[in-house]
Amino acid sequence: MTLTVAPISAAEHLAFVQAQRSVSFLQTPAWAHVKTEWRSESLGWYDGERLVGAGLVLHRPVPRLDRYTLAYLAEGPVVDWTGPLDEWLLPLAAYLKANGAFAIRLGPPVRTDTWTAAQVKEGIADAGIRRLTDLPSVEAPGRQVTKQLEAAGWLSQNPVDGFGTGHPQYTFELPLGGTEDDLLRGMNQQWRRNIKKALKAGVEVTVGDDLKAFHDLYVHTAERDHFTPRPLRYFETMFAALRAEDPDRIRLYLAHHEGDLVAAAIMIRVGAQAWYSYGASATEKRDVRGSNACQWAMIRDALAAGCDVYSLRGITPTLDAYDPHVGLIQFKVGTGGQAVRYVGEWDLPLRPVIYRGFDLYMRRRR
Repeated sequence: MTLTVAPISAAEHLAFVQAQRSVSFLQTPAWAHVKTEWRSESLGWYDGERLVGAGLVLHRPVPRLDRYTLAYLAEGPVVDWTGPLDEWLLPLAAYLKANGAFAIRLGPPVRTDTWTAAQVKEGIADAGIRRLTDLPSVEAPGRQVTKQLEAAGWLSQNPVDGFGTGHPQYTFELPLGGTEDDLLRGMNQQWRRNIKKALKAGVEVTVGDDLKAFHDLYVHTAERDHFTPRPLRYFETMFAALRAEDPDRIRLYLAHHEGDLVAAAIMIRVGAQAWYSYGASATEKRDVRGSNACQWAMIRDALAAGCDVYSLRGITPTLDAYDPHVGLIQFKVGTGGQAVRYVGEWDLPLRPVIYRGFDLYMRRRR
């Protein structure tokens, strides 16, 4: 098979996405309208005249060298990752280099390992286990992808611990299927208790549009948990862009108790996959478990929509009880899902001198 790469329209790109079972929301044409600070284009892979792959490319310019860009395909592209990769990636590299890219960064949406909730819980309880990778795992096709990328000169951008500058390599995911009762039985006792406690306390979860209320609570959460919040305008842009593409693409969940907003969360869905994207919670009334109520509402809606997977997004690989990041996986493992490692993000330098300069610039910024 000899493939060619060429620009495609947003309509062609969306039609291709809609024909797939699942595609990352970061690879939808609408995401280009969210990342407005980057130039973007939709690319297609053609076998003759047939469109067989697609990708959203975000172009990040080099400081003081605006003619050259880092071409970024987050959690993509949407191609066949099961066979030889050169036939897909070589025409991509040729096209992007000819159009001013000094490097490509991509994140194949392919798993390398999975660990069950039971394994994760046992690992946290075992003082001799420090990381997910210390546990036996179910190997997945992504291991072959990793080998092919290494052999072709791609450079891994995945941090050994914690989150890197890109999208997380490790995530926590809840496979969906069966009934709501089946999902509840798969959760741990604390999660089931918290969901019941929220219901008994009278917490009401609704789908709404009050982004200002969400953002106020999100800023409060950021101050409490010591992270930098995104501005309200970012969320307004994200909702407008994703809803314009599909009215059901993104939803805001608001949990109220006796008139007070106690938790809020954003869910994004593309095809058969849903993602918990952002969350916020009040410091007051934490005992009514609004966050668990929001999660359960989103899980139920994802199941009702026919999704295969509900992703709770990023975790770190730590299982060390003394690592502050371990609380993140402890919260998510209560859903009864699984920890997943993906291939992660990889760079291919197309203009090595410029790439080294960019890499040095980014290291100094960290």
